Amino acid sequence: MSDTAVDGDGTTSADTELRPTRVGVVGAGYIGTVVGGEFAEHEDARVVAVVDIDEDALTEAAEELEVDADGRYTDYETMLDAEADGLDAVLIGTPHTLHYEQILAAMEHDLHVLCDKPLTTDLDDARDLVARDAEREEVLMVGYQRHLFQAFVEARDLWAEEGREPKWITAEVCQDWVDRFEGAWRQNADLSGGGYLYDTGSHLLDCVLWSTGLTPEAVSASMDFVDDERRVDGRANVTVRFTNGGTASFSLSGETPCMREHVRMWDEQGAVTMDSKDWEPSEYVEIDETSGEHRPYLDRRNQQSKVDAFLESVRTGTEPVATALDGLRVTAVTEAAYESARGDGSFVAVDPDDVALDRS
Repeated sequence: MSDTAVDGDGTTSADTELRPTRVGVVGAGYIGTVVGGEFAEHEDARVVAVVDIDEDALTEAAEELEVDADGRYTDYETMLDAEADGLDAVLIGTPHTLHYEQILAAMEHDLHVLCDKPLTTDLDDARDLVARDAEREEVLMVGYQRHLFQAFVEARDLWAEEGREPKWITAEVCQDWVDRFEGAWRQNADLSGGGYLYDTGSHLLDCVLWSTGLTPEAVSASMDFVDDERRVDGRANVTVRFTNGGTASFSLSGETPCMREHVRMWDEQGAVTMDSKDWEPSEYVEIDETSGEHRPYLDRRNQQSKVDAFLESVRTGTEPVATALDGLRVTAVTEAAYESARGDGSFVAVDPDDVALDRS
């Protein structure tokens, strides 16, 4: 006689471990179709439902993800209720300001969540999600893929060494964002929460905060806004002061013809540099005060995708590579930057409880 437990729906615990993770895709835009497509093609996952308010986009995405007609919805809550026994996780790829309520609803249904960045565009909402996440067994992962890029993993390992701590950081990113997304939701502050800083800039802030492990204490910013209400920035310059006395200068432009990203992190012994173009994983260089520049070999053959990493966390019960706390730290710095830029550019203090890595 088998010792395998039988669940209420007739499946056994062994069945649950072996079956693919059943995913509902929320939002039929870029994230929903691209990352959703990775779920659909993954041997350990299956997309069983898609939801979007745009019926044409819904139909196109559902066909691409091979979701049957009975798994297509135009209302998120309806999908969650109807698929209550058929979902294990959701992918949230909707406009930024919708994330909080959609994550909450998924949590109420005890679902794992992979949410595109940013976690939220409201500081209190981000705090709430961190608190709720700490009480749950299910996974909440934020879509900060640079945590999986070997260049930033190498940098994080270096700065974790005893006696190494960056004091001077410069980071920049640029792309054709203003013209490309004119009239789109990304430039509608009610949906995006801001502008270029809250969109692509969120990745830049995150990769510096995550790879250095530094604690921000104050933020100053200036921005060029593309709207009369000064809610949507097309360019931004942000300075972050850290508790170790170091600073980071972020320069972001959404008005260039192509995408480039450059990050430099220095301490008294040398530096690391990360350079990327056209969204490719970054190249990595270490600079030593005595031996000069060298490029460690980066083995990218087994680099995980966001979907790989998320499914591994779901399967093993381990912490995801990009956590709710990572999301809170980015939101705290971003909100301080907007407050500074919409004021006189003075430094705005960051609550240490929001950005401290030690939550004990």
